Amino acid sequence: MKIAIINHGCAKNLIDTELMAGLLSKAGHKITLDEKQSDIVLINTCSFICDAETESVQSIVKMINEGKKVIVAGCLAQKHKKELQKALPEVSAFLGTSDINKIVEIIDKVSQNQHIYSVSSNPVYKYPEEAARQQITVGSYSYIKISEGCDCKCGYCIIPKLRGKTVSRPIENIVKEAELLSKKGVAEIILIAQDTTAYGKDLYGKPSLAVLLKELVKIEDLCRIRIMYTFPSGISDELLDVIKNNEKIFKYIDIPLQHSSPSVLKSMLRPVDDYKKLIEKIRKTIPNIAIRTTFIVGYPGETEEDFKHLKNFVKEVKFDRLGVFEYSREKGTYSYNLPDRVPARIKHKRKNQIMKLQMSVSKEINQSLIGKTIECIAEYICDDGTIIARTYKDAPEIDGIIYLKTRNENNSVVPGDIVYALVTKSDNYDLFGIIN
Repeated sequence: MKIAIINHGCAKNLIDTELMAGLLSKAGHKITLDEKQSDIVLINTCSFICDAETESVQSIVKMINEGKKVIVAGCLAQKHKKELQKALPEVSAFLGTSDINKIVEIIDKVSQNQHIYSVSSNPVYKYPEEAARQQITVGSYSYIKISEGCDCKCGYCIIPKLRGKTVSRPIENIVKEAELLSKKGVAEIILIAQDTTAYGKDLYGKPSLAVLLKELVKIEDLCRIRIMYTFPSGISDELLDVIKNNEKIFKYIDIPLQHSSPSVLKSMLRPVDDYKKLIEKIRKTIPNIAIRTTFIVGYPGETEEDFKHLKNFVKEVKFDRLGVFEYSREKGTYSYNLPDRVPARIKHKRKNQIMKLQMSVSKEINQSLIGKTIECIAEYICDDGTIIARTYKDAPEIDGIIYLKTRNENNSVVPGDIVYALVTKSDNYDLFGIIN
């Protein structure tokens, strides 16, 4: 049977979709990304913020209107449980975040016109190690989920209720997956989790990201590793030393700080720390490291003084890469009932102000790279010979790119190649260069 799949949300969701595709393929089903080719459509949904929910619901309604048998999986099904079942009785099946290993059984029942509801009340994620991921994206990189769930209780975040507590994968399983991906030609492995610095504490009694990295760099065919979603208080000296001393690990780290104002951080139930001091330490330990962060503006109670604190922080620290979210009020979170909500127009205005500041910072950083040679990874080749690549400072989809030319027409480059390029020009976010 041919099954169509639609994926929404983050890279962690993408892996769940690929795992379900792998389980279905193993059972003899064929997978397509074209919903016109199948009467059954599996939609893996996102429910992190309102906009993500809206996008997921639109896909569901569209497929129902086209007469498809729809299976709704992931965060939306987990978050809204019975309410969604009542609102969308046309949906053939609902599948929770910790129930993806049941997808084959559910497909079989849906094909027999049965309606199935399989959403665990208390999700405990179990990575289906027996599944061979069927990748639905092809490129120079691939994500590896090293753990699922989160033990943090950030005031704005619904993820722990949707995904449960941290459940780590054994080191040997992650290494095995990285070996397989590397042999397939994947040049860059990107480690992801809700909090990568918490990896291993449930399995090994202490956070073990540094230990995992030491094992991964031993893989002969593995070119590069990138680390995402690190919690600021989990960045240890051991972790920094491992990143510094291994050339296979990109000198890049993603630290979602969410805010800088102590009063806002306290209300967010986040660590209140001197983040400027943390960034200085990281940069001192690992010269030229690229640091990415994200912030939330418009959190309940965020005053003009709090926002001014954030603006000054962004100006002074000069992050290499930065993203901003407007606070989204999510039912079931600590912040849902907090007073002093910030009006939508103010949230939007504050987001634009931070992004305008960051554009100026990014432009300054990019200009400083002109005349320097920088490590890049080739993504694809245009018809005119231009090579679209990413520098070590750039994660896929969320950061910038570099447009490259070669000095010699005979100097062939293929996607996945690690190249060194002389930066010749820059704009606000992207670079231009020549491969040496």
